[in-house]
Amino acid sequence: MRIGYKLCSEERDAAGLVQDARAAEAAGFDFAAISDHFHPWIDAQGESPFVWTTLGAIAASTETITVGTAVTCPTVRMHPALVAQAAATTATLLPGRFFLGVGTGEALNEHIYGDAWPSATTRREMLREAVELLRRLWTGDLVNFDGRYYAVEGARIYSLPDRRIPVYVAASGPEAASLAAEIGDGLIVAGVSREAVDTYDAEGGVGPRLAEIVVNADDDEERALETIKEVWPNSAIPGELSAELPMPRHFEQAASAVRVEDLRGSATLGTAPEPYLEILHQLARSGFTHVFLHQVGADQDRFFGFARDALLPAVREAFAEAA
Repeated sequence: MRIGYKLCSEERDAAGLVQDARAAEAAGFDFAAISDHFHPWIDAQGESPFVWTTLGAIAASTETITVGTAVTCPTVRMHPALVAQAAATTATLLPGRFFLGVGTGEALNEHIYGDAWPSATTRREMLREAVELLRRLWTGDLVNFDGRYYAVEGARIYSLPDRRIPVYVAASGPEAASLAAEIGDGLIVAGVSREAVDTYDAEGGVGPRLAEIVVNADDDEERALETIKEVWPNSAIPGELSAELPMPRHFEQAASAVRVEDLRGSATLGTAPEPYLEILHQLARSGFTHVFLHQVGADQDRFFGFARDALLPAVREAFAEAA
């Protein structure tokens, strides 16, 4: 089991994210996954720096940790040809330690030019075509492409990494997981969807299976849950709303009905390794190979100290014994 850290662009400015990446590397995390948003989910989160600029600074400030997007939407807000160039350049700055996580996106980030927001079926078709175009451009050949959704004429990317860029595809349900198995080098699941990983495996998916879990290293359970309610009520917003609501204020309206009790059990809390080990073992049994932890709130230093001194040593010992 590989353990990663969530670089949360909605909660931290660019300088803070660079600081967090360095701290995650120093604490001993295997990888970091950075979100790519135009807006935060709610105004209380307060930030949303441009991910590609931030990744360049992280590359210059770290030496060993693997870093990837979780996730970029290469279909509406950014044309896949631009994502291909941005990812290729980033991979040259993070040689052998960059992955591109992609997904079908949310209206929250993709509606900003006034484009119509496609149906989920159409978004999956767009993502399939976008990934095909990414990979063609990463060959370094001159590419002419006339697809259903995208076209490029005489496009060639000159600055390319020495190694192939792995593409991990995000999924929360069986349709997206099936697409991930078809086009991806790995799977990313926000949460612990057994259905998504089972579909991915059944349809021949290869590579890592990544899960994201919400945590808060505060030993006062009520205070930890209040922090999550204030900063990250996303876990309690149901169904398709996360993909369909266009503005932070709409998420705030949806979250206004969220109670602390609704969040109980949705996050792992405190500074005792045992609850973390329990969920990590559950995820491993479900087929996940990588888990990244999203520490909600401003107190990242407490979390990094806990991870360095207690959590990561306990994880390594537990999974070494399991192996």
